[in-house]
Amino acid sequence: MVKEQKDWGVAGDAKSVQRILRVTMSDKMRFTPDLFTVKQGETVRLVIKNQGQLLHELVIGTPQELEAHAALMVKFPDMAHDEPYMAHVPPGKSGELVWTFNRPGEFKFACLIAGHYQAGMTGQIFVTPIP
Repeated sequence: MVKEQKDWGVAGDAKSVQRILRVTMSDKMRFTPDLFTVKQGETVRLVIKNQGQLLHELVIGTPQELEAHAALMVKFPDMAHDEPYMAHVPPGKSGELVWTFNRPGEFKFACLIAGHYQAGMTGQIFVTPIP
């Protein structure tokens, strides 16, 4: 795995996880919960459960990055992608990702499968700065 610095952080090391955040996805095109607050520098393990009958994914990014990627997914719905800030979760299964939020700000997560993002399958991550 390449640990490339992104505006919203960098791939985390499983040994450095400070907190586990659990989120579920449903065919109602919603995440529960759809809001998280983390501290700058915190490494979290996101455990993602797909409670639906459809494939869903969780992708972290800036609003601009997610919007651009969602548009590409509409044009190329079978596009393969695998990054450390993405988790593809088949129906009834769980997935996870480990991420270090080393930059403060407001970021989003979304399901970018064609039509899901457009239906409102998004959430918010607030990264509070180090005082």
